[in-house]
Amino acid sequence: MGYPAQFQYTAEHQWVEIKGREARIGITHYAQGQLGDVVFVEFPPVGAKYSKGESIVVIESVKAISDIPAPFSGTIIDINTALEETPELLNSDPHNKGWVIIMKMDDPADTESLLSVKEYERLIAEAEKEE
Repeated sequence: MGYPAQFQYTAEHQWVEIKGREARIGITHYAQGQLGDVVFVEFPPVGAKYSKGESIVVIESVKAISDIPAPFSGTIIDINTALEETPELLNSDPHNKGWVIIMKMDDPADTESLLSVKEYERLIAEAEKEE
């Protein structure tokens, strides 16, 4: 599966789609593959503020429970409520219908640490060599 070029990525296997100061965030196809079948998503409350690196979402799968860190500091402004009823969207459509949250960034400069699609694909290639 290819990774959308319009997104930026984190080393923690999240994708980020930035529009102004808002960022729609999800997990990548690689991440969902590592997790296995997703069975539950625990969301933060809308309006909650988080610092970069803090756990913002918990994803439970048949293999593991994973904390998803905030890629930057900001405020949760929306959650994908469709995942409450159909968490498997994270497996079947992680880069579209399986988005997780939308954050309003405190400082857009925080995005400088994000990876391009080419950088992320290199990261995945390295990870797969180690498996």
